[in-house]
Amino acid sequence: MTSQEVPDAKEQALRKWGALNPRPETVTDALFDGDPFFDSRDLIQVRYEMVRRVKVEGLPVTVAARVFGYTRQTFYKAKQALEEHGLSGLVPKKRGPRGAHKLKGEALVAVLAAKEEDPSLSLADLSDMVLQRFDLSVHPRTVGRALAKQEKKRR
Repeated sequence: MTSQEVPDAKEQALRKWGALNPRPETVTDALFDGDPFFDSRDLIQVRYEMVRRVKVEGLPVTVAARVFGYTRQTFYKAKQALEEHGLSGLVPKKRGPRGAHKLKGEALVAVLAAKEEDPSLSLADLSDMVLQRFDLSVHPRTVGRALAKQEKKRR
């Protein structure tokens, strides 16, 4: 997209939901050529059509993967996701860690106890304490998020 092109509402919605195909130009299937209903920017639609073409029309997997801009491995993952979860299975999953992965267990308990004992401790002080006691380096913001999460649970 050039700097002068403005994304339309559909593109903005696809981007918001993580369903914007990062490489729509790789979709060369005839369905997506000229028919406004078929939108190569729509990742879910592209993956669904790829699986459907194999299952319903008997298109070979290697051909379907190529004309829809994917690998055979991606085809099989999409097929399995569709079979197990329906269309919602084709929605890309959020990447990265899910929830607290550094400050947990004994370290979290120690932070909570230290903050309760001395509310004047700064996040940096608590971060230093975790480093000294548990040999675990955590950013002060991580400590702050953990404290905020615990405070939210108490409400």
